[in-house]
Amino acid sequence: MRYALLAAALVLPGPALADPARVVAVEAVPSRTGWTFHVTLEHADTGWDDYADGWRVETADGTILGERPLLHPHVDEQPFTRSLAGVTIPAGLSEVVIRARTNVEGWSDATSAPVAISR
Repeated sequence: MRYALLAAALVLPGPALADPARVVAVEAVPSRTGWTFHVTLEHADTGWDDYADGWRVETADGTILGERPLLHPHVDEQPFTRSLAGVTIPAGLSEVVIRARTNVEGWSDATSAPVAISR
């Protein structure tokens, strides 16, 4: 019996070691239709079981200004950049942050460094 439990422990998968996605670069560009954000993320995507599945633009107090879902893993493309256009930045706001998400961890507690909004 003791050996059967040991064998089962060696064969059955343990919990996945999740890690947050990391924002490694952000470019904010003004346009006629709002702001376009080019965000570069890095994450140890392993496939559909654990991948970076989005990012969002937030104010310092956590107000969400725009969100970019990522619909598939980027296992062989790390780090990777995706864009979001048409983000409205309220008048008087001079900085935003980017928060990343994974399908395992959810929204990260950490954000990017402040991104300057130059008008």
